[in-house]
Amino acid sequence: MLELKPITGVYVNYYFICKRKMWLFANDIRMEQTSETVAMGKFIDESTYTRKRRNILIDNTINIDFFEFPGYICEVKKSDAMEEADKWQVKFYIYYLKKKGLATKGILHYPKQKRKELVELTHEDETKLEKLLVEIEEILKQKTPPPAEKKKGICRKCSYFELCFV
Repeated sequence: MLELKPITGVYVNYYFICKRKMWLFANDIRMEQTSETVAMGKFIDESTYTRKRRNILIDNTINIDFFEFPGYICEVKKSDAMEEADKWQVKFYIYYLKKKGLATKGILHYPKQKRKELVELTHEDETKLEKLLVEIEEILKQKTPPPAEKKKGICRKCSYFELCFV
């Protein structure tokens, strides 16, 4: 029987963007090194908030960009183009830490836009997260990736574009 890797925040983020991308990434098919968009995002992540303790890895499962006290986890993003996916990634982090007995809230930082977004986890969000975590597991158990779906404004910039549409 195939043993699944733990679900990470990146999987949750990709679930909202593209389930095929999530499956490919989870199966160690990584195309990010060829993407200028990813490189720019990485540069923004590494060059902002440099005085904060960065990239806090918990249980080899969630990787929080940094903490702001009291009790805020922070995630840095290049832009708010994928804001819904970004929010659910942070909600997953809050949910994960809640399961460990830690009460937190989240802040999404968009430094290029000089904007912050408060993220909280509601009871309804927890219910939705629990359902989507089951769905993520089901997708990741598949032997082949989900079919490619063209998404306007997303696919052309995706590092996996050539695997899906060329």
